[in-house]
Amino acid sequence: MSKEIINTGFLGALFLVLFAIAEFLYHKLKVKADQTRNIVHFGTGVLTLFFPVVLANHWLVLFLCASFALILIISVKFGLLKSVNSIDRISYGSILYPIAVYCCYLVYDYSGKEPLFFYLPILILAICDPIAALFGKRWPYGAFRIGKDTKTLMGAFSFFISSVAVSLILFYFLKTKNINGILPMALLIAVTSSVAEVLSV
Repeated sequence: MSKEIINTGFLGALFLVLFAIAEFLYHKLKVKADQTRNIVHFGTGVLTLFFPVVLANHWLVLFLCASFALILIISVKFGLLKSVNSIDRISYGSILYPIAVYCCYLVYDYSGKEPLFFYLPILILAICDPIAALFGKRWPYGAFRIGKDTKTLMGAFSFFISSVAVSLILFYFLKTKNINGILPMALLIAVTSSVAEVLSV
């Protein structure tokens, strides 16, 4: 248990370093907030991939996720962490991210440590969402509105394609190497997650 507490502290420090790098890029190198936000988004996803490896207790994962949710809530309230919060739209994604991570870990934990239940949603969050934002901003074809948000067909399509790729790779290496057997499941996951991304506000 003491080793897991050390691992928790080490991971917490790495998350803080990630935020510090994003702040440096935003304030000193004048990188746009949308880009630094995507860096944090991806970096957070990469760091959370270590949770099942170094943390066997979901309460420690809850502590980490709750701590960073609290940090992000305080940063929004007091205008801090501009590299994450200075975007031209209202978004609760950064606050909901740690909640989603803990929920995924909880499902993984109570499923008998089935790795797909953690790694698949986390990698879709970490990879596909930033790709959709990047492509949607760079080539804003087929713009449409969902509530007050503007989405693009390009962003939705890039999310779908990257979701298929992530799902296929994980199913291939973690479950079965039968491509014909995993393709329908990968397509279903990609469609479902893409629709959820498009409809989310």
